[in-house]
Amino acid sequence: MVEETRNSLDGRAEAVVQAGRIGELHQHWNGTTPTTVQPVPFQLPPALTRFENRHAEQERITRAVESHADHEGPLVVALSGVGGIGKTALGFHMARRLSDRYPDGVLYVDLDDLRRDGGVEVTDAMGELLTGLGVAPEWLERSSAARSKQYWTRTRNKRLIVVVDNARYGSEALPLLPASAGSLAIVTSQGRLYDLEGTAAVEVAVNPLSAEDALRLLTNIVDDPRFVAEPEAVAELTRGCGGLPAALQVAGHWVRRYRRRSLSRLVSELTAELHQKGIPMVEAVWDAAYAGLGPQAARLYRLLPQHPAPVVTAPVTAALLGDGPEEAADALEELESAGLLESRPEGYRMHGLLRGHAERRAGQDDRDGTERAAARCALIGWYRRQAARADLLAAGPRMTFAEPPAPTGQEADDITFAGKGDALKWLQSERLALYGCVRLAFEDGLYDDAWALCEPLWTHFLDHRHYADITDTFRMGVAAADRTEYLPAMIRMRCQLARPLWEQERYDEAEEQMRHALHASESLGTSTVERKLRASTVEFRGLVKSARGDWAGAAIDFEASRAVHAEIGNAYGVLLQTYLLGRTALKQGNAERALQLLGEAYDMAVEQRRERMTARSGFELGRALRHVGRKAEAEELVRAALLSARERGAGIDEARILEELAFLVAERGGIEEAEQCRSAARELARQVGLADDGQSS
Repeated sequence: MVEETRNSLDGRAEAVVQAGRIGELHQHWNGTTPTTVQPVPFQLPPALTRFENRHAEQERITRAVESHADHEGPLVVALSGVGGIGKTALGFHMARRLSDRYPDGVLYVDLDDLRRDGGVEVTDAMGELLTGLGVAPEWLERSSAARSKQYWTRTRNKRLIVVVDNARYGSEALPLLPASAGSLAIVTSQGRLYDLEGTAAVEVAVNPLSAEDALRLLTNIVDDPRFVAEPEAVAELTRGCGGLPAALQVAGHWVRRYRRRSLSRLVSELTAELHQKGIPMVEAVWDAAYAGLGPQAARLYRLLPQHPAPVVTAPVTAALLGDGPEEAADALEELESAGLLESRPEGYRMHGLLRGHAERRAGQDDRDGTERAAARCALIGWYRRQAARADLLAAGPRMTFAEPPAPTGQEADDITFAGKGDALKWLQSERLALYGCVRLAFEDGLYDDAWALCEPLWTHFLDHRHYADITDTFRMGVAAADRTEYLPAMIRMRCQLARPLWEQERYDEAEEQMRHALHASESLGTSTVERKLRASTVEFRGLVKSARGDWAGAAIDFEASRAVHAEIGNAYGVLLQTYLLGRTALKQGNAERALQLLGEAYDMAVEQRRERMTARSGFELGRALRHVGRKAEAEELVRAALLSARERGAGIDEARILEELAFLVAERGGIEEAEQCRSAARELARQVGLADDGQSS
């Protein structure tokens, strides 16, 4: 078999040359990684046209920036104040104003977007910032400690602004501070952050707007002659809004809606409601704005808090309303015109204070919760349908067990995905909503929907390692599958949960999930699908063993899985297990066995036209060839793998391949080219903040 493999490899090398691949490789390969200019990040939303200048606060921040040069750590500006006071707007305004001093960019993360049950997984927040710095998802370090070092490396010697919004504790913000003394961190919170010890922190209290500033803000929102004609009514309105920009925004739109009424009359009506109901003026302003909405816009306002993510898009609102896209767009426009929604490039946001008001109105107008429950059910079904469609386009046909969602009559309004990239982009942009829908479905007893939503989230997870979210979500998927007692789902959910656990080095927990999965798989039947699931479960156990370095145990599992795939005629399953066996043999130091297995895997990948597996198996085969002294053949395969990695934009693969190529080139005397390879690999690592410790074995 070894001799057959060698003859086959000779033929492959010739085929590569005949196909012109080597000329193509040398045309693309010059010993360095392709030069790409990373755009300077600027992650702030468009500037508001009506920001009311807070001169004292701005002057204090500017003085702190100008006097910071002699400090060792980054400057931290801590903006504190009650919700709706304008902390975020002030932070954004100062970041824009100071951006010329910080040429390496402006990053932004809202911790409330990542908050679950009151807590934030800081590792995920750090991942958001690293992504803003140009780090591709596959390059993100997995453990919290490693990702912290990556962030420090990536921000070292930079002049950055990092805006951390809605911190509750200093311990949430500290790990997100850039490593450079030349950087600025702007942190907003509702209360003072007492645990920022050891930082160069400047605390700036953001107080309610003065009467004069509030009047100017109202005038910016709506230019109304009544403000000059009725100063006492204006003063009462601004006092009632408590100097909160979030309340003044709604008040301005509300006043503009009733242009023919005197301002005194409008304010007296609010005051009467205030005394009658015993509610604050702010609440009365919002109630008045709500009362002026049409039926559909009012219904959407009540339902928006059911959406489990901070940003909502027009197609989602159509699903919430059970209406067409035009009707949903009209309702959104009406809410925005009333100041109850804020339009952003990525969608619409509702201020937290207004969300609370919308929930209170829903409680009053939908006392039994029927309207909200129906909206949640429709929302979950819509996300399940879109996610399943995106998953199929992004990952192709694969082993899934959820039945297609029942028709709703709104399929004509489904999202149109332009292709695989568009589908993956949608999964990323809607990930918080998808995680939230799993939770909503579980809480509402929609267990089939809960675990079914986890299937497309698996595809997203493979490219975006948001460990805290995905671990919690997959745990809920396991619990939901258990409640349905649907055996394939119970098994598959545990396999999916095991992977983020072992990748976080939580091996005991991963093994516990696999023990349950394998025990359950013993009750599977003998159909092809059930046998394939059992083989996949055995493979997952082998992967856990591989992660722990138990190569002998892993090989036993991969061999067992391969035998089942062969029996049921699953060609790709045989290819994958053969590849895993070959890679495991190489780890065990059995190069001849690895050569045989990886040669078979390579041939199967070529025959099945699986480009990614062809490159991966070719690279590992090249490593095996080097170990047995067949270096010329090894180099050809490694160069082919390098070209494939670059074509796919697979940075991690490219760096590993460059290191292997450096060994091969150096051993034939190409010292200069070998150093170019290593330099290119180091540059890739440097760009994403990884340590220069890559080695080939």
